[in-house]
Amino acid sequence: MTPDAEFIPRDRDLHPPPLTPGYKTSVLRSPRLALLSVENSLSEVTGPRFDRADLGALDNDLTLNYRQDGAPVGERIIVHGRVLDEAGRGVAHTLVEVWQANASGRYRHRNDSSLGAIDPNFGGCGRMITDAEGGYAFRTIKPGAYPFRNHLNSWRPSHIHFSLFGSGFVQRLITQMYFEGDPLIPHDSILGTIPDPAARTRLVAALDLASTVPLDAIAYRWDIVLRGRRSTVFENRLQGN
Repeated sequence: MTPDAEFIPRDRDLHPPPLTPGYKTSVLRSPRLALLSVENSLSEVTGPRFDRADLGALDNDLTLNYRQDGAPVGERIIVHGRVLDEAGRGVAHTLVEVWQANASGRYRHRNDSSLGAIDPNFGGCGRMITDAEGGYAFRTIKPGAYPFRNHLNSWRPSHIHFSLFGSGFVQRLITQMYFEGDPLIPHDSILGTIPDPAARTRLVAALDLASTVPLDAIAYRWDIVLRGRRSTVFENRLQGN
């Protein structure tokens, strides 16, 4: 922390309680007893280390990295932003992984039996490492909405899952990013578990016409803040970051 940087403590009230009956799977998944604190081993907090040499040339282009015999179906988009600390400084050399449904709202996963079609040219997974300023960017297809069995007529808005690794596996953070203007956002049972409206807004990527590639791909910007009151909500760290 530099001397002129503001100290912004975490706000644990931003995160949803583990038990949120409106999201029915939390009823079975929420802990019934107090959590235990387990000391981390040295190997858990010091590795692995990731380098750009570990990544493939197309890992950050989901429109190309699974292509078989044609272009994937759907709206081409670019998602970019920065990974930041609580003082707004970029966090370099962070492994960012993403996964998502295709344009018809279906994941390439054996447990997804929804009516959406499998796209033979779209795998739905990618990864990248942040640059010296904490920047990241990837190309993909905008995911479609899909129904899920929370109640009779429940639908997930378009979203992309993010996983970020620090200097060790135990520092992994997981969250979801949504898209500005999606009419399903106010009706989402999962996003609705977050009690603070401002915290929910921080999970929504803004349309970024300045970064759009004309005649090719629409751009969205989404910054990820790791700590402090302005932090992004991470679903695997409900107690705070």
